[in-house]
Parts: sequence; C-alpha cells; structure tokens
Amino acid sequence: MGIAFTAIDFETANGHRGSPCAVGLVKVRDGRVVEETSWLMRPPPGVDHFEPANIAIHGITAADVARAEKTAHALERIERFVDGDLMVAHNAAFDLGVFTEAARACGVTVAPTRSACTVRLARRTYRLPSYSLPFVAAEAGVPLLQHHDPLEDARACAGIMIDVARRHVVEDLATLFARLDLPVTAWGPGSATDPTRPRQLALFDVVDGRFRRHDADDWPSSRDDVWPARGRDAVAVGEGLRLTG
Repeated sequence: MGIAFTAIDFETANGHRGSPCAVGLVKVRDGRVVEETSWLMRPPPGVDHFEPANIAIHGITAADVARAEKTAHALERIERFVDGDLMVAHNAAFDLGVFTEAARACGVTVAPTRSACTVRLARRTYRLPSYSLPFVAAEAGVPLLQHHDPLEDARACAGIMIDVARRHVVEDLATLFARLDLPVTAWGPGSATDPTRPRQLALFDVVDGRFRRHDADDWPSSRDDVWPARGRDAVAVGEGLRLTG
C-alpha cells in the first residue's frame, strides 16, 4: 500500500483533553486520499461544558452537539474507520491524547494504536518561521480553507504527510521514519502515553510520549499554535503541566 495511514483531527469543547466535540478523518492509500469523514459528538459527561475560548476557535457550541452521538459511540466509529492504520496528526500528542483521554472519561477501552506527528516531520523537512498548520500546509502546497474545521485540518495533515514522503523520495513510511530517526509513538493501555500511568515526565510526554535529548530541536515553539493544545496556555505545576482556558 506504499504511503498508507489515517490522518485525524479533533476539536474540543474545553480545556480538558477528553472533551472532543468534533473529529475529522482522512484515509490515505498509496499516497492518495481514498476516503474521508467528519462528524460532531457530545463530549463525555462531566467534561461536556463549552468554554468561550474553544468556541472562538472552532465555532462549535453545546447547541450544535445536542443531538449528536455520544463520544463512546464516536470512538467506536473512529476505530472502525482507522482499522489499525498508523494515525497521523499535526501535534499528535494533542489529538491522540484527546482519543485516549476521551476513552478514559467514557469508561471505555480503545485498542492500542500508533501515531506520527506532522509537526515533527515538518521540522525535519521544511525551514519555516512557524510550524503551525497554516504555515506547513502552505509550504506543502495543501489548501487549508477553514482552519479548525476538523475535516479541513485532517485533509491538510494528510497532504503534509504525503508531501514530506515525496520530498524525501520514499515509497513507504517505515523508510521515512528510519531516515529521519523519528520512531512512531505507541498509544493505549500500558504504553508510555497511557493516561492511567504515573505522570512523572508529563512535560516530555506532551511532546512525544518519550524524552530523548537530541529531539529537543523538534519541540513546538512559542510561535507555533500547536503547543501544547489549541487555544490554551501551559502553566508548569510541579513535574507536569496544567492547561488554562
């Protein structure tokens, strides 16, 4: 299948990572988009309030999701669509964090998965003043007509991954990751990113689920809108981070 993966993008209702209100998914086979979908969902009970800062970013309100399906059902649909693919996101720590934290908030179990981050890939491929999605999409020649629409963002992410593979002249993603020395990140029960494990290195987990000194130049910078979560600020608290609205 050559360049094969599923790009994913979530929008959240508030500062809790487990509060998805919309998702966009784009499936790629042989370097071409073959299927895409997007839908709204009701965030899990207890984290289902909508904060003004988030609404200002994506425009989705509580009224918009009032008749949408529950997150638990949405997660099942996502798993069926992904069907074991590598999941690719622009700031994968955020989007895959939403996936796993939402499952935890719903009390459901999701299958372990693997992810790759187009922020990190872009930093190894392009020279840009910012590695936020609009800048990277423009460099990759990918249209981004409505930033923070989840399907538009997932399409842009997919296009970036395809362009990165093209520029490095590779025919599969395993070769690309080996060439750039960027291992995929495991997500799910028992992995380094399992939300139920002790959070001793929370700062580094937000970045990539692991810490390696030579990866420091790949961390998102203050100029990028991808760190650590859309529309929020990070405040150091002890050994971890707290997100503020």
